[in-house]
Amino acid sequence: MGVVAALLIGAVALASVALRQHADLFYTPGLIAEKGHPDAGKRVRVGGWVQTGSLEYGEAADMAFLIEDNSGETVAVSYTGIAPDLFREGEGVVATGRFDEAGNFTAESILAKHDENYEPRELKKAGQASS
Repeated sequence: MGVVAALLIGAVALASVALRQHADLFYTPGLIAEKGHPDAGKRVRVGGWVQTGSLEYGEAADMAFLIEDNSGETVAVSYTGIAPDLFREGEGVVATGRFDEAGNFTAESILAKHDENYEPRELKKAGQASS
């Protein structure tokens, strides 16, 4: 019985360490302004809306934009890669990445969010053609 209990405690401890290492914390611009930037180099997610007029494209696949929320605060994001089809100004976004020592956020991935009324462009075109 003691061996089983020791194995169970070991498995729980191992699982909690693994989950803690792979869990990304979620921040909004308002939360960052209130509590400060997360530790530099720690992987986090920042979410909100892409501020209208903030999207800038650089060389190759580089882009920069601001994430805003209802607090009036923003987080500047830089990203290199291909953005999802739904990514655009004024729409919801979740960026996963890291802050550096200076507080700059570099995204490793971007997810575009949509509401429950989302309909892919292909289906909209098909619906218009059949009406």
